[in-house]
Amino acid sequence: MDRVLILTPVKDAVGGFPDYCDRLRALTYPRELLSVGCLESDSSDDTWEQVQEFLPRPEQDGFGRVTLLKKDFGYIVPIGLSRSASSIQRERRSILARSRNHLLFRALRDEDWVLWLDVDVIEYPVDIVEKLVSMGREMGKDILHPHCVIDYGGPTFDCNAWRDRGRLHMDAMRGEGDLVQLDTVGATMLLIRADVHRDGLIFPPFPYGLGHPKAREGQGEIESEGLGIMALDMGHPCWGMPNLEIRHGRW
Repeated sequence: MDRVLILTPVKDAVGGFPDYCDRLRALTYPRELLSVGCLESDSSDDTWEQVQEFLPRPEQDGFGRVTLLKKDFGYIVPIGLSRSASSIQRERRSILARSRNHLLFRALRDEDWVLWLDVDVIEYPVDIVEKLVSMGREMGKDILHPHCVIDYGGPTFDCNAWRDRGRLHMDAMRGEGDLVQLDTVGATMLLIRADVHRDGLIFPPFPYGLGHPKAREGQGEIESEGLGIMALDMGHPCWGMPNLEIRHGRW
């Protein structure tokens, strides 16, 4: 079976990190083939202490390897704004892209797949790793994104996954089948073949694809959306699974 590296950047995650770890321990994929990497940055709460306390350990939890990193980028959401405020998304997501890349470069070793997983994803099938890896292997797909929603059957939450220059999300693709092509992806949960990362696929912290036929008009894409456009340029289309739903917590 394939080796999988689960990577999660965390910030101000005290409220959800212990449950995140419990969900990792509930996964049915063979633990010795699962490794975990977390990077904590710029938290204003006790996330760093909590990560050190609750993160699974190979010797007691049976995971293959665990990487724990801390790197501050000096970014704080301005007072009076939520992290979803449109006015700060470019800067916020540029920092997030840098944190993802730093974690990837430090944590990836001999794994076959990288599974990006946000700490705010609160529910998913315990066999989600098997489902994604088997789909990737059997269908020859390198980048797979399950459908992240707040309520099962409801609207798409992770709207960074889209087609038609951001006008079509996975909730509009449910009738197209179990596997649909996307132009960009989100990273709430995202499976990427590790060799595609090794070949140079990153989360661009800068606008990528200005003028690209799949990018939104007049702008390049950053972070996970930039990754999707970059992957297309590298010959690796992104694929969504609109009928495989995972749940995100409410902001």
